[in-house]
Amino acid sequence: MARGAVFLDRDGVLNYEIGYIRNLNDLNLIPGVAQAVRTLNDRGILTCLITNQSGTARGYYPLDHIHALNQRLLDLLYQEAGAKLDAVYYCPYLNPDAGGIDPNFTGWSTWRKPNTGMLIAAAWEHDLDLSHSYVVGDKATDIDLAHNAGCRSILVQTGYGEAILQGTYQHQARPDYVASDLARAVDWILSTIK
Repeated sequence: MARGAVFLDRDGVLNYEIGYIRNLNDLNLIPGVAQAVRTLNDRGILTCLITNQSGTARGYYPLDHIHALNQRLLDLLYQEAGAKLDAVYYCPYLNPDAGGIDPNFTGWSTWRKPNTGMLIAAAWEHDLDLSHSYVVGDKATDIDLAHNAGCRSILVQTGYGEAILQGTYQHQARPDYVASDLARAVDWILSTIK
């Protein structure tokens, strides 16, 4: 029987939102997130990273830099709380009208949120039931992704979350739940699992 999962955005959910991270040491965890991920691990809930990373398409840094940033995130989670992400999915692509200039990464992609490609890949690879899964993000595109894939959506107020609620960034979203941070989001997820 297929199981559910928790899909986590990166910037603004797990680490501080500071824009395009050009220096690896500038990726730092938001307090409490490592323990929140560890709580999911301890409950046996598959936990995946899903993140749009257009810095390469914009010509800011090479693809290897995205890999290095994601590895730093994994290392910090483990160092702080013995936490792990079961899978990492990211989309380096961006349309030219949105700012993509690197010809290798400029174009439309089914993996770019709010499109569902990353979640479909995860569901296929890990035998997941997306209708019993959760998307946690700080942007309207994360909430839209959840709705598009049939998942439950949680907007955290870290990162851009507060601006989404105020309607001053992207567009207003209608999440299933609003949490102050990832720890509160995990509390709500666990309260809804039977």
